[in-house]
Amino acid sequence: TDTEASGAEAFDARIRRELGLTETDPPVAYAAELKFDGLAINLRYEQGVLVTAATRGDGEQGEDVTQNIRTVGQIPLRLHGAAPEVLEVRGEVYMRRDDFEALNERQREKGEKTFINPRNTAAGAIRQLDPALVAQRPLSFFAYGLGEVRGWALPPTHGELLDAFVAMGLPVCADRAVVQGADGLVAFHAAMGAKRDALPFDIDGVVYKVNSLDLQQQ
Repeated sequence: TDTEASGAEAFDARIRRELGLTETDPPVAYAAELKFDGLAINLRYEQGVLVTAATRGDGEQGEDVTQNIRTVGQIPLRLHGAAPEVLEVRGEVYMRRDDFEALNERQREKGEKTFINPRNTAAGAIRQLDPALVAQRPLSFFAYGLGEVRGWALPPTHGELLDAFVAMGLPVCADRAVVQGADGLVAFHAAMGAKRDALPFDIDGVVYKVNSLDLQQQ
């Protein structure tokens, strides 16, 4: 929620404090990503097969939206390669701006009411409609995190986790970077700010994570 360079600097200072780093220690590596404006979804794969999909709801219990999620073409029903026993993938269902405009154009042609914004349209489709109708809505998906994992040795960093998702056939946003220290965060933020209007989807901002999963846990 912070838009100034000082926000990134304060974040980096807080992380360094938490990790007990001094000024002589090297900069912290961060994974920098976009914050998508859609509906958060948890996909559960068992032996590589999609078994359930749920909205992230309040806390743990979300709504089961498995049948609707199965119609989203970008979400693999089966992961590529040797699959973990259990892998929960967290991500965002969203609607691209051009897909949203085309959908509204079709609504106008049919004389039906148009939709207000891509986020609510994506969320409404996943939550309420029957699968046949959801299949007609142009929905997209980005994976960005993990839930429960069994039978899989995690990569050491968040950046490599996202690379592993790509290898499994999961869509991951290309606008991501591993950067060094506060300066890297500020540069990523500025680059995305300049690019924001040209992105094919809406974003809420950017997200910074400590890249090392061990240090993240700490």
